Amino acid sequence: MSREIRELPGLDVKIEDVIYMPSLDAPQDRPHPFVYFIAIENNSGEEVTIRARKWVITQSNGEKIVVEGDGVVSQFPCLEKGESFRYNSYHVVSENSRATGAFFGETGGGELIFVRIPEFDLNLPQWV
Repeated sequence: MSREIRELPGLDVKIEDVIYMPSLDAPQDRPHPFVYFIAIENNSGEEVTIRARKWVITQSNGEKIVVEGDGVVSQFPCLEKGESFRYNSYHVVSENSRATGAFFGETGGGELIFVRIPEFDLNLPQWV
């Protein structure tokens, strides 16, 4: 039996910054790393624990890169009402791209929830 997952009003994700960082390690087929800084803010009135994430990166050639996994940067942040969790990580791409996705978690009462990650651009500088 599957449990329903609902979007939790008041749980918000903000993209605080995106920076092209060519000095980071990247595979040859996707040589362009972008560091992103994110805040997950809990204004929902419920305790929330983030359990997983899913990213979808769409490159300008139409190729999609899907990244899924447990937690957020190897953590499972528990956010009380009014708390936030900030972190940074990075994606690697081969060309200009757009990233979006969702975080998945549960409330203190065990209800499964998700929050969307706003879409943001991973655009190569003109000098690349």
